Amino acid sequence: MAAAENAAPEMVDPAIFEQLQANIDEDAHVREELRNILQKLERQGVWSFHVLQHASINISAGRISQSLLARAHSTPAADVEAALSPAWPSIVEQANSIKELAVVASKQSYYRYNGIWSRDVTNTIMAVVFCVWLGGGGKPQGSLPTIEEVGSTLGVPANVKDRDTFHITTEEYLHALISLVEELARLAVNSVTLGDFQRPLQISKFVKDLHAGFQILNLKNDSLRRKSDSIKYNVKKIEEVVYDLSLRNLVPRTTP
Repeated sequence: MAAAENAAPEMVDPAIFEQLQANIDEDAHVREELRNILQKLERQGVWSFHVLQHASINISAGRISQSLLARAHSTPAADVEAALSPAWPSIVEQANSIKELAVVASKQSYYRYNGIWSRDVTNTIMAVVFCVWLGGGGKPQGSLPTIEEVGSTLGVPANVKDRDTFHITTEEYLHALISLVEELARLAVNSVTLGDFQRPLQISKFVKDLHAGFQILNLKNDSLRRKSDSIKYNVKKIEEVVYDLSLRNLVPRTTP
C-alpha cells in the first residue's frame, strides 16, 4: 500500500506555486521600480518647494524634513518673479520623472499600483499650480491652470477614461487645489508682515471664486469631500486678514 501511495501522482501541481512565486517576484520588481522613480520625484519636489518658500510660504509636502518646514523665507511681491526663476526648471525635472513613471506604470493596469504614486503626483500638481499662480511658466500672476494644462506641463494625459494608461486624475487635481488654498491662506498672512496689503485682497477674491467652484461639485470621493470642507475655513481666515486691514484703513473697507 505504501508503494501505491508513493507511486500516486501529486494531487497539487507544484507548477501552480512556481507560477504564483513568479507573479509575486514580478509584482515586487514593479513596485521597486516605481518606488525608485518616486524617491527621485520626491527629492526634486523638496527642491521646488524650497524655492517656492522664498515666495513667502511654508509648504508641507510628502516627507519634507521638519528643518525645511521650519524655515520661513519671505520675498516681497515685487521680487517674486526673480525668486521663481529656479522653480520652473525644477518642475521640468519633476515632469521628466513623471514621464518616466508613466512609462513604467502604463505597462500595468492603472488601478493596480496607482495608490503607490498618487500622493507624489498630487504634490507635483500642487507645485505646478502654485508656481503658475505666482506667475511662473509664462502665465500671468494669479492664474489657475486647468487639469489639461497641468497634464501638458507634466507631459502626461489627464483624466483618461477610454484606455488603461497612466494619467493624472480629477481627484489628484482637486486635492492639489485644496492644498493650494491652504498655502494661499498662509501667504495672505505672510504678505501682511511684508507690508504688502494688496495681495491678501487678490488672494481673497481668488479663493472665494475657487470655493464657489467646489460648491458646484457633487463629490463622491469621501476623502476628497472631507478635505474640501477645509476650504471654507481658509476662506474665513483670509477674510479676517482683509477685514483687519480694512479696519486699520490699510485697504478699502470691505464686509467680510
